[in-house]
Amino acid sequence: MSETKKTQPLEFRTSGILVEKGVRIADKSSIDALSSRGYGTLENELFTLTFYEALYLVDKGMLEVKDAKGKVVDFQSLLHCYEAVNENAWVSYLVYRDLRSRGYVAREGFGAGIDFRVYERGAYGKDTAPYLVLSTQEGKPLGIDELASALQQCQSQKKELILAVMNRRGEIVYYSVSQLTFK
Repeated sequence: MSETKKTQPLEFRTSGILVEKGVRIADKSSIDALSSRGYGTLENELFTLTFYEALYLVDKGMLEVKDAKGKVVDFQSLLHCYEAVNENAWVSYLVYRDLRSRGYVAREGFGAGIDFRVYERGAYGKDTAPYLVLSTQEGKPLGIDELASALQQCQSQKKELILAVMNRRGEIVYYSVSQLTFK
């Protein structure tokens, strides 16, 4: 993954409703625009953004979130909702934001503690994700079993494991993990 930064143009603005697992979008044209850019999931005809996707879009001024009563939910309140379901919410959001700001499409990970699947620039929807990202923060222990399991899953899928570490200043540092050696 290279270091080039890329900003996403503000092409549209949409709104959504806060739900238990994220933010639901109802507007069909917004769903198409978001989906084509690698945001959200369509399940049972309901389009839902994850909390980190919604936080990113709120921060970029592209999304307004309302609760069930129609009251606008600000960034801090949305982050608080995410923290209620993920103790690592802030780290996950910062890693997601960093990846998106670099021009990558990051989608939800699957199993073995994998936080994100990351697609090369311009490859989303055309190719599979070559990277799987495991997020942590500096100073927080990461179990060797967890790391070994994630590496095994990546290798079985022929993908590269990237360890994203948030340092004490809030910067994200990426490490490629190719093997674990025990001595």
